[in-house]
Amino acid sequence: MQKLTNKEEEIMHILWKLEKAFVKDVLVEIKDDKPHYNTLSTIIRNLEEKNYVSYNAYGKTHQYFPIVSKEAYKERFMNTAIESYFNNSYKNVVSFFAKEEKISVDELKEIIALIEKKK
Repeated sequence: MQKLTNKEEEIMHILWKLEKAFVKDVLVEIKDDKPHYNTLSTIIRNLEEKNYVSYNAYGKTHQYFPIVSKEAYKERFMNTAIESYFNNSYKNVVSFFAKEEKISVDELKEIIALIEKKK
């Protein structure tokens, strides 16, 4: 699975949400920094070349849809981030969020309960 640019990832989130869309439909969903229609079309074709999306042709127009699930991408993204930034340690991930005060004691207790439940 090839790495996506920030803009490609943004487009994938839109396609996951819409499930099927024409370029014009994707363009409507972009909130900030809207690209030109042709630029967006090129980005989506790049996603096709990277095997993230495919399409159904209707004459000269294409309706695009994701062929990589959001879950599969998320798993790959998280594994890469944990490997690259946390020395492949989930303990380091949790410690990071605790130090940054992004996770509460109650949330940590819920995680512990989930782990103990699986044993």
